[in-house]
Amino acid sequence: MTQSSRECTEQALARIADANGEGKRSCLTVYTQEALAAADAADARAKAGRSIGALDGTVITIKDLFDVQGEVTRAGSPLLAQTGAPAQVDAPVVARLRAAGAVIVAKTNMTEFAFSGVGANPHFGTPGNPADRTRIPGGSTSGGAVACADGIGEIAIGTDTGGSTRIPAALCGLVGLKPTQRRIPTQGAHPLSPTLDSIGPMAHSVAQCALADAVLAAESGADNLRAAELRGLRVGVVQGVVLEDMDKHVANAYERSLQRLAAARCSDVHLSALSLLDAVTQRGGIAPKESYDGHRALLAAHAEAIDPFVCARMLGGAKLSEQAYQQNLRERKQAIAELDRVFDDFDVLALPTTPIVAPTQAEVASPEGFALRNRLLLRNTSIANFFDLCAISLPAPEAGPLPCGFMLFGRSGADHALLRAALAIEAAFK
Repeated sequence: MTQSSRECTEQALARIADANGEGKRSCLTVYTQEALAAADAADARAKAGRSIGALDGTVITIKDLFDVQGEVTRAGSPLLAQTGAPAQVDAPVVARLRAAGAVIVAKTNMTEFAFSGVGANPHFGTPGNPADRTRIPGGSTSGGAVACADGIGEIAIGTDTGGSTRIPAALCGLVGLKPTQRRIPTQGAHPLSPTLDSIGPMAHSVAQCALADAVLAAESGADNLRAAELRGLRVGVVQGVVLEDMDKHVANAYERSLQRLAAARCSDVHLSALSLLDAVTQRGGIAPKESYDGHRALLAAHAEAIDPFVCARMLGGAKLSEQAYQQNLRERKQAIAELDRVFDDFDVLALPTTPIVAPTQAEVASPEGFALRNRLLLRNTSIANFFDLCAISLPAPEAGPLPCGFMLFGRSGADHALLRAALAIEAAFK
């Protein structure tokens, strides 16, 4: 028997409150009364035989960087909680979720200012990975992934600037979607890098992500989305740097994933456009400069109160001149056009989401350990943001006790085609 929205909401609230769980670390703001009222309203509509949207009665969480009317938006930072002004209105995506009947149960923990793929937060605590609580969850949407994997809501809404939905999804055994940036408004989401920021969901299935994505993008028809035919699907298996430094768990799971795609038309592909990404990165990138500019006043007044690993990354943006930054933007535009031509020959590109499984929290406690593993976690996922692609991470089959992800890239704007391909591959993985 299908559970009511009220029952699902009560279960989510109980898991948040469980002293033996990660709810207190994964969820920073809990909307107890508001969520129960929204669930009751959804149940009343269901009883009357009507629905107001694709997520009507679905329990979800939202990342701590989305504006909610009347609240200060923290973005995982006590500094913003102390110095910020309450939001005047809900972020557009929050308004769309409410209008579709979603039951927002909590705001979830995150890396401070969303600036790492590790998911640690020294201020509010780091939620433990569901597969092994001594390990990191991945970031920056750390709390959202842990909450979803632990049954606190069916869907978690996060942001993705360099992999912040796909990395935690991969490390926590979930599906994580990074839509084409322009499809979903980023207003009302505390910015890290306006050029690269995008908003997307994590969930237990591609279908759930597709429903959430449609609501976020104010589109319809996601409930009628059909899987592509696996036979004949043109899959470009990316070679080169994306396969370097893979640990044995990821390498074995990735090989088994590709074996499940025998019916598809898989062929190797080398992405020459990655040399442009490398040149921009060597020059200082885009996100460090934009994050530094966006947080300059806080850094000047309160640098010592910011997560030192995040602070160091942001201060790195101060070294990039405006001239070099503008050159990076121009070369990114050139790179986007060059990589787009690859999709004339392929429907999707395939690669490991991350080359490593979730590190232990001890392994990222030192500056050196953090820098090494953060770079590896972000290396493959950040390609999609730089080239303005849509991307999705699926749980790799037979991954063993520690989850890892199988990632697909789709052409910019071809999100529905990517989701259809992901549905087919998800079915092949079962």
